[in-house]
Amino acid sequence: LMLMFVSLQDIFRNQHRLIRFIEKSIRLCSNQSLKAAQQQQQKSTADFQITASVDTQYASGAPEPIKHDKDLGHQFRASQLSVRLAAPEQLHAKPDNDEELGFGRLFTDHMLKIYYHKSLGGWQRPEITPLENLVMHPAAKVLHYAVELFEGMKAYRGVDGKIRIFRPDMNMNRMNLAAQRSGLPTFEGPEFVKCLSRLLSIDSEWVPHTDTASLYIRPTLIGIDPTLGVASSDSALLYTILSPVGSYFKTGSSGAVSLLADPSYVRAWPGGVGNRKMGSNYAPTINVQKEAAARGLQQVLWLYGEDHQLTEVGTMNIFMFYVNDQGEQELVTPPLSGLILPGITRDSILRMTRQWGKFKVSEAAITMPQVCELLNQGRLLELFGAGTACVVSPVNRINYLGQDLYIPTMEQEKPVHELIRDTLTDIQYGKVDHPWSVVID
Repeated sequence: LMLMFVSLQDIFRNQHRLIRFIEKSIRLCSNQSLKAAQQQQQKSTADFQITASVDTQYASGAPEPIKHDKDLGHQFRASQLSVRLAAPEQLHAKPDNDEELGFGRLFTDHMLKIYYHKSLGGWQRPEITPLENLVMHPAAKVLHYAVELFEGMKAYRGVDGKIRIFRPDMNMNRMNLAAQRSGLPTFEGPEFVKCLSRLLSIDSEWVPHTDTASLYIRPTLIGIDPTLGVASSDSALLYTILSPVGSYFKTGSSGAVSLLADPSYVRAWPGGVGNRKMGSNYAPTINVQKEAAARGLQQVLWLYGEDHQLTEVGTMNIFMFYVNDQGEQELVTPPLSGLILPGITRDSILRMTRQWGKFKVSEAAITMPQVCELLNQGRLLELFGAGTACVVSPVNRINYLGQDLYIPTMEQEKPVHELIRDTLTDIQYGKVDHPWSVVID
């Protein structure tokens, strides 16, 4: 009986590898066919491209290492990672059609968890477990004072069948900066990425087999110290869940989004945490989003100040492509003044369009009066949002002070936002080799 029990354990332990091997074998021919077809459809009409041989001034952008508090304690290492695979009855059914995925409704079989306890010397050993509910004390600080933060990343299945993630070092840096602002423990980003890579390799068959969908990665850090009182949390949990996703936004029939721009609502302010990815930035926006939907609009364009500066659109950074006073085409986005999130997609767009050198690229304030004036003069060409969830999302209408402003984003012969989106997705899905795209072994 003991031998039979050991044999069954071995079968369960290796079932994931067997399933992945069979499914990869079945899809091998289709992957090769897809790659060949996509190589035939290379965009010969594109005016400019980004490749691996880029100017490091624009293409690198590696963040500075995080400085940890002296009393933080010891760090976790990927070499300490333990894995507890899901039993057969814990496995979830995978979606039948990758093309019809929504956003954030389905989750994979496993999750990554890393606890921090100051009383135990710092970060504990990382572990991968079956996806399961969290158990915490009802006084946990995350439940009372919103001591938490999160990140948004994606894994992409390339045309060669390999799985890639996009600029993970930027996400790790941004997450650590948010941790410092929240009084939560910081960590070594490269070690966390290694743990994430192992999680992705275990749940690799959840990565959609299409270039219209991806696997969303949600790293989250919460304060779990079981004490009331506004103070830093001596205990925390860093965890990650995975979700196969399709399009984030519901758009109109044209593929563009419409926006509510109401200056009576403010998303962030100077000295606040609008530049950090914390849940406390998002909960207050939900009711305004409902108001936009009631008016038949898809998203909210967040304004700030007496001059009604554009800050963010929904959960995205905002870009404007227009003809400036000198008669030049210019791409502009608001500067990192503390009001907006330093988006990884935003940074990537700035770096690669500056490398292209085909039009002026700047970071400057954009105001609604300026948008109205440019529209009246026929100089506003495109307006679009950019972020991990949506990549690039064009805007075709803004409801501002009771007036509908129609933006000609979708009327351009060769839209810049489409070129930007296609170039970024070519990198993310492995159609173009590039150092921003990290292959998961």
